[in-house]
Amino acid sequence: MNFKRIRTEEDLQKSFNIRKAVFVQEQQVPEKDEFDEFDVLNALCEHIVVEDEGQAIASGRLRVVDGVGKLERICVLASHRSAGIGKIIVQGLEEIAMDKGLARLKLHGQTHAEEFYLKLGYETTSDVFMEDGIPHIVMEKKLAL
Repeated sequence: MNFKRIRTEEDLQKSFNIRKAVFVQEQQVPEKDEFDEFDVLNALCEHIVVEDEGQAIASGRLRVVDGVGKLERICVLASHRSAGIGKIIVQGLEEIAMDKGLARLKLHGQTHAEEFYLKLGYETTSDVFMEDGIPHIVMEKKLAL
């Protein structure tokens, strides 16, 4: 399985459906907090999706904030977790960041996923903080351009 860049409203809606299932329904994040002004097809964000036999199963986005790439909204449907799909999403976003010439990435990771990101080369750079009622940490990675 590979990631694909979202270029159509139809694919963007698939991403939204995954995010609703994971963040809104499973994790009880209010829908008004999950979706924002960056959830459009434009140059501000790159959205990606992973599909399995035509079904969208994972998504994420990359946003540039003050010259740093920020990985956001990374999620995998429960039915496909522990199959390496999260790694595909993160590596896809990293590839896009390198294409954009970004040297650094950061993310707000849920604390339960800290070990996952550490294995992918991210370093924890903050204490635990709450975001949408869920404990998070800031993690960062320097890219080899």
